[in-house]
Amino acid sequence: MAEAFAKMYGKNALESYSAGSHPSGKVNEKAISAMNEVKYDLKSHFSKSLAQIPDVEYDYAITLGCGDECPNVIAKHKVDWKIPDPKAMNTYNFAQVRELIKNNVLLLIKEIKNG
Repeated sequence: MAEAFAKMYGKNALESYSAGSHPSGKVNEKAISAMNEVKYDLKSHFSKSLAQIPDVEYDYAITLGCGDECPNVIAKHKVDWKIPDPKAMNTYNFAQVRELIKNNVLLLIKEIKNG
């Protein structure tokens, strides 16, 4: 969802990649439904491992509880948003997490644009 919001709102500010330490290979159906509610189609996305994103130094590495794997991502700024994993949540709470992610992405875009 974070990558989707970055694509939706950060077109000229950032290039985003989403990956996890234990990817399933497919996007959670609840995430697809939650993003459909905000007019974004996640059906073309897939779950990726950290090894599948470019091996470069990133300006920002935003983490969401990836534990020991994320220190291997090289970045100028590392931030953990401390957002709960919505995977097992009901639809309402899943949407609340979606909004937390959206708001954090918007704040990050603002920070990047203001330098």
